[in-house]
Amino acid sequence: MAQPKRRWSKRRTGLRRSTWKLEEKNLGTCSHCHEPVLPHTVCSNCGYYDGKEVITKKASNED
Repeated sequence: MAQPKRRWSKRRTGLRRSTWKLEEKNLGTCSHCHEPVLPHTVCSNCGYYDGKEVITKKASNED
């Protein structure tokens, strides 16, 4: 297997690794409850997707 001829400098290594950073998630807002939600996913708060109720949420009993 091939071996490198010489050692890479710390600067060159850092320049190569500079694109490894994490990116922020692109959050949209739910059209029904206006909570932040990932695009193309059902809202976990209200269960709506594309203006239609996909998942029915049960009412919680607060006694």
